[in-house]
Amino acid sequence: MKKKYIVWILVLFGLIPESFSQEYVLDLSGVWQFAMDDKDVGEQECWFDKSLEDVIQLPGTIDLAGKGIPNELSPALEKPQMLHLTRRHSYVGPAWYSREIEIPASWRGRKVSLFLERVMWQSKVWIDSVALEGVQESLTTPHRFDLPSDIRAGKHRLTIRIDNRKQYDISVKDLAHAYTNDTQIMWNGVLGRLELRADNPVFIEDVQLYPDVARKKVHCVVTVQNAGKRDRKATLSFCPKMLVEEKKLSSRLLTASFHPGRNIITYDYVMDEDAVLWNEFSPVCYQMDVTLVQGKKSSDFSTRFGMRNLSTSGSVLMNNGDRIYLRGTLECCVFPLTGIPPTDREGWNKVFSVAKSYGLNHLRFHSWCPPRAAFEVADDMGFYLQVELPLWSLTVGKDTATNRFLYEEADRILKEYGNHPSFCLMSVGNELQPDFDFLNDLRSYMKSKDNRHLYMATTFTFEKGHGDWPEIGDDFFVTQWTKKGWVRGQGIFNDEAPCFDKDYTSAVDGISVPLISHEIGQYAVYPNLKEIEKYKGVLDPLNFKSVKADLREKGLLAKADGYLNASGKLAAILYKEEIERALKTPGFSGFQLLDLHDFPGQGTALVGLLDAFWDSKGIISAENFRNFCSPVVPLTRFPKAVYTNNELFEATVEIANYSASDIKNRKISWNLLYSGGESVASGYFDVEQIEKGKNSVVGNISASLGQIANATCLTLEVAVTGTAYKNNWPIWVYPENIVIDTGKVFVTDDLDEALSELSEGKKVLFSPPVGALKGIEGKFVPVFWSPIHFPKQAGSMGILCDSEHLALSDFPTESHTNWQWWHLLKNSKTLVVDSIAPISAIIEHVDNFANNRRLVSIFEAACNGGKLLFSSMDILSEKSQCYPEVRQLLYSLLNYMNSDAFNPCSELSKIDLNKLVDSKINEVKTSNATSIY
Repeated sequence: MKKKYIVWILVLFGLIPESFSQEYVLDLSGVWQFAMDDKDVGEQECWFDKSLEDVIQLPGTIDLAGKGIPNELSPALEKPQMLHLTRRHSYVGPAWYSREIEIPASWRGRKVSLFLERVMWQSKVWIDSVALEGVQESLTTPHRFDLPSDIRAGKHRLTIRIDNRKQYDISVKDLAHAYTNDTQIMWNGVLGRLELRADNPVFIEDVQLYPDVARKKVHCVVTVQNAGKRDRKATLSFCPKMLVEEKKLSSRLLTASFHPGRNIITYDYVMDEDAVLWNEFSPVCYQMDVTLVQGKKSSDFSTRFGMRNLSTSGSVLMNNGDRIYLRGTLECCVFPLTGIPPTDREGWNKVFSVAKSYGLNHLRFHSWCPPRAAFEVADDMGFYLQVELPLWSLTVGKDTATNRFLYEEADRILKEYGNHPSFCLMSVGNELQPDFDFLNDLRSYMKSKDNRHLYMATTFTFEKGHGDWPEIGDDFFVTQWTKKGWVRGQGIFNDEAPCFDKDYTSAVDGISVPLISHEIGQYAVYPNLKEIEKYKGVLDPLNFKSVKADLREKGLLAKADGYLNASGKLAAILYKEEIERALKTPGFSGFQLLDLHDFPGQGTALVGLLDAFWDSKGIISAENFRNFCSPVVPLTRFPKAVYTNNELFEATVEIANYSASDIKNRKISWNLLYSGGESVASGYFDVEQIEKGKNSVVGNISASLGQIANATCLTLEVAVTGTAYKNNWPIWVYPENIVIDTGKVFVTDDLDEALSELSEGKKVLFSPPVGALKGIEGKFVPVFWSPIHFPKQAGSMGILCDSEHLALSDFPTESHTNWQWWHLLKNSKTLVVDSIAPISAIIEHVDNFANNRRLVSIFEAACNGGKLLFSSMDILSEKSQCYPEVRQLLYSLLNYMNSDAFNPCSELSKIDLNKLVDSKINEVKTSNATSIY
């Protein structure tokens, strides 16, 4: 109470500026009159001069208000439903928003402006039937309008026309995430702050801060507007404070004279000696409060910044002289309840908190730029952000108006968000084509304008002659491959047998700027149908509902959870190897996943281990993901997944240390374990120091596997003792001298022989040559990205089996695909069994959700008077028998078939069996390797 009394006395006697005691902001949120101008009659109807019949809440959107054209689609596996989530109501066109405002008498003589935090795409404003100057059209920054300088106090009518139709050619098929219906929607309305602001005639328009870490100072560039007609003398004060501790630094004053119009003032603020640097481990932010005092009036401007100096050293990415490694994912404006990006911190807290819990420190905003709140949360959590212009186009440079818009949008983004320390990287856009002269010029323009960030012409490209090597002038390079090879697993994992001693060193050799791998992963996961109930907002998950309806119709709905789990576990396994190969590569500066969470657009691309809400699908926990995605990651190199018990298991142990400090005086332990936890072999390495900023070899493992008598899956664990850093890998060990006894089972790859033996009531294991089978190509990796977006893909989304089935008793496996299945899947066909009577599957497959067929590769059935076990995996040819895992699976199947447990309950007719095998089977056999039976 005493403090308030003192303040009142100071104001009364004019001893402090007016702005201390009054708030010159008028919040305009609330109910507005509203009309959709669907016929685009525009100003002819004088919308600004009449009372509109409908009402709407602003900030908000037409979709959130439940207005617009209602959706009439029903669930179906067709493109309109499956391309993306469906807007329950949609509207693209001009809309009018109007309300009465009252200008306070205390605002007399002040400059009044309208502030709209985010609008899509174009806005125009009227006050009392008089149009304000200019049209705003930014997709990524606030829209601002100056009200008439002579506006009187009292009531006025404020009208805003917003047109969300496409204004410029920024993307092919409207896929750029700044303007699309695939992720965020083509909304119409206003997001975030919606307010009138009043300032003095001499006021601070903008403050840009350029930290100089080496000299411990901040170069301040202040833009001051003098709306009067003569020079005004005023004092600027600069006062930073540390936001975490609310610790104020000393205030510094500068007096200057400001002529009418725009004035640029520069000042170097010297920080304290103990100024804290900003990075992912110490994300300490400062706020610079700049106050202009002119007589008894003042103008304030506050902006946050961090003492951060981003740089490169050859192919190494640096922050404040320390190497950083980007562990990132994409953020494509996926907000499925609202269809719009949050403009409050709460909305972004979950995104960054979950990403951080999974070990990430980096987000790339694909073809868009988020609102201020995203930068603020990233600042406070220590995230390194890549921002892009709203551009994903194959016609770059062709349209003059679009070119102008892109340059202006770049200016707006750099001005609006450039002070944030989390704003580190900027690209012109995603996968751009074709005009690289334009792209390089725009990149160079941004680079010359603002040195606080690193810049790149395009985030990868398919343009011939580009994309496989950095452009001259690029500060960093994001790509899928170089001219020397792939830098992501999509080009490798299905074609090369599993090996864990490789990296991308040869592919990045000679790259002179930091390289970040582009959109790694993209392994499709089956829809989580339980997610449907989460969609309570503006988007209807017709894609999920369509899949559910199709499964129900086909009697497969009970398998949905199994499909999700099996496909998800395979995706997690592949993501792990993707990340570890990147970490093992000395010349790498990071990776960008696509994606940690689902991307429900572009054909329902459910490539995430988390759903579109950033919630877990139950596939892998954040703790387990951090084993291979953290500032410190134990790594191993060994040549294969499958061993026999007459071999040595040998591996090299490495530690990738991208933490804040060296690791000193630690033991690095290793343990080779049975599934029950019993140790096969163990040891440790005494390490005096593991340097930060590099991947270091700490020792070699050698362990005999001779004691392992039966087929087993071992787990290799490596840990940095006394810390949370640990990692693990499975290896499979099979007996070398296994004796395969056919017993009472007739084994054949010949259809006629199989039918003949079955007719005599015998047990038959039938495994035709792969080329003789009718089915789809056997693949190890799942469907890429989306079976809707890329419909002509072969393969499935991994196997699904009952790991406890007695046929697999001697072949250790989970219910999903793992590395020991690689040769078996690659040398196979996947059978489509929709057209035959139901059979008892031992190994079935998860089909892509565009088809939802019944797929199997090993099944059992009573057939033609006998008992049949059918394998579409090549387990009989001499070529396949050289692989221990193939021999072991055959051994396990035969043991089962020779037991009393082999008693198939399903029936398969001779006609149905013939449907699975090509009629020219004998011709196919003669052209393939000879069977061992």
